[in-house]
Amino acid sequence: MDCASCVGKIETALGRLPGVSDIHLNFAAEKLNLRLASDSAVQATDIARTIESLGFGVSIDTSSKTRPNADIEKLTHAAPRWWQTRKGRHVIGLGALMGVAYAISLFFPAYELWVFAVAVIIGILPFTRKAWALARSGSPFSIEALMSVAALGALIIGEAEEAAAVVFLFSVGELLESVAAGRARAGIKALASLVPKTARLLDAQGTQREVSAATLRVDDLVLVRPGDHVPADGLIIHGTSSLDESPLTGESIPRTKVSGDNVFAGSINIDGVLRIRVEKTIADNTISRIIHLVEEAQAAKAPTARFIEQFSRYYTPAVMAIAALIMIVPPLAIGGDWQTWLYRGLALLLIACPCALVLSTPAAIASGLAAGTRRGILVKGGNALELIGQIGAVAFDKTGTLTEGKPRVTNVIALGQKREEEVLALCASVESGSSHPLAKAIVSHAEAAQVLIPIASNASATAGKAVHAQVEGHRLTVGSPIYAVQAATLSPEQLAHIEALQLEGKTVSVLLDEQRRVALGLVALRDEPRPDAHEAVATLKAMGVRPIMLTGDNRRSAQVIADKLGMECVAELLPQDKLRLINKIKDDTKVAMVGDGINDAPALATADIGIAMGGGTDVAIETADAALLKNRVMDVVHLVALSRATMANIHQNVVFSLGLKGLFLITTILGFTGLWVAVLADTGATALVTLNALRLHAYARATPAPTWTNRSRLAATPHH
Repeated sequence: MDCASCVGKIETALGRLPGVSDIHLNFAAEKLNLRLASDSAVQATDIARTIESLGFGVSIDTSSKTRPNADIEKLTHAAPRWWQTRKGRHVIGLGALMGVAYAISLFFPAYELWVFAVAVIIGILPFTRKAWALARSGSPFSIEALMSVAALGALIIGEAEEAAAVVFLFSVGELLESVAAGRARAGIKALASLVPKTARLLDAQGTQREVSAATLRVDDLVLVRPGDHVPADGLIIHGTSSLDESPLTGESIPRTKVSGDNVFAGSINIDGVLRIRVEKTIADNTISRIIHLVEEAQAAKAPTARFIEQFSRYYTPAVMAIAALIMIVPPLAIGGDWQTWLYRGLALLLIACPCALVLSTPAAIASGLAAGTRRGILVKGGNALELIGQIGAVAFDKTGTLTEGKPRVTNVIALGQKREEEVLALCASVESGSSHPLAKAIVSHAEAAQVLIPIASNASATAGKAVHAQVEGHRLTVGSPIYAVQAATLSPEQLAHIEALQLEGKTVSVLLDEQRRVALGLVALRDEPRPDAHEAVATLKAMGVRPIMLTGDNRRSAQVIADKLGMECVAELLPQDKLRLINKIKDDTKVAMVGDGINDAPALATADIGIAMGGGTDVAIETADAALLKNRVMDVVHLVALSRATMANIHQNVVFSLGLKGLFLITTILGFTGLWVAVLADTGATALVTLNALRLHAYARATPAPTWTNRSRLAATPHH
């Protein structure tokens, strides 16, 4: 399929078959889904035959039920070069025929009409056959029909040379559309090519053997050497290495991975040898998931696209009616020359084709979705991509969204005779057996500081309050300030220390000697904002978008983070409270919600646009309209800017396609332009609209988003 109007032709034809319903044809992915009634006499082969009769190729996918990787294999299959395609061969043959016709007309002028007539008839046959099939299947106003009538009409009135030029230029235009459509689909094919074809499987004895990556199953062990692509999503069970995840997430800096870390299929292993346990098959890995989401997104039509499709249904018959009037009225009313006005009417038939107009929106949407995907931004459909640029407010969850969701040690304070290093070492010793996030943060900080951690014994816990252990002959406790006040005697100075840290939004753990009932030290932790959060909030404000934090965290901690980022904050919210506030904001403006947890899913679904951080829960990602795979707050800015750039591209395409056709409609009526210019007005506009849409692919390599749109215009956007 070369343009979005092909979708309508196929869906119309299939809709006339008995028992066929729920027809969804994805132009970008070239995939057809439909429902076939169990009692219908129509078979899959009948559907294929109907599609082929319209001039399209089709293959029935019977392998996907037994081989889940079939879609990946088909996507990675090399596409033929343009000269190897049926359209390419037709253009080459027709071009040679045109050359022969011009040569004969130079030496034998008397035969000029006949040789060009032969070229027209040979060149137009494939299009007339397709036009007839389309007319029988319910699409009488196809470009093939309009072009066939115009070319044959020109031939009848003696304009054989121009009729031949029309057929040749139309064939070239069809080929250019096909090439441009192939380029637009290249993004998703590039994703599929990231999956390696083979993997090195390890058996129970550690013996290696090379197998197809498609055959890997969950819990298989694979060896990944330096320079290899990771063959499947999995978990590192042995080894340390730097992995380049840029093909998948767009992040240019390699990330160091150690035992226990997750890895993604398609990542490039740089310098270490890794043993990986497979956790997802090829059908369920991250790349397959991205491809599936992108294909679904490309199949979902934007409101603008739906409006233009409705408009085009009236546009083509209206222009055809004008063409008929142009042919008949002037000769009858004012005695005009029949041949002149027939010629002008035939030219108008070519201008009536809405290909460029219909393609203006889906081409831009597909390019925008592909550009976002290469930046690690997944948008689930044209509707979401169009709406994101219209938002006036963004509500952020705090933990795991604006912050990293990983508490870090910010202060170690020694009380009494202990040194800070001793306090940290003793706290890490007591916490070493706990899986609590705060405990892990303290142990990690001690290890990073290369502090010698004593061995603890007889560890126990008081649920939600404290952890206890025997360390170096002393019974020690690490607990909350509330527990510490109850279990030991704290001086006013020590309480002041704790309160000062808490006022900074930090969580305080107190190290106690249980036998002496004294505090030995304090460790303060805080979940710090992501490195790019401040820049993202400031840029959103500059773009006229109001950022606000909605969090279930305590008011003091949340306000500290909000003040640091320069944004509004509402804290201590339950999930239902977030819903209430989202609905309140929606009364004034369109709102996006950004979150990562299960508790964010209702708010993500309620907001006009839900945006999930890629490192969040599956529930959040599935509920949201978009996902940020790189876990960067700045990608919210990029998403808004990409949406606005896409909509600007759509507006350019619509204005260009309608403006060009309107211009040539007037010049054709006035007799300034003829048939071959009318062909250029159609096929040329279609090719240029597609090429303009492809400019959005450059967004994947762009600098921060505001450079994509006029800064002064962004700053002037009303602040809701």
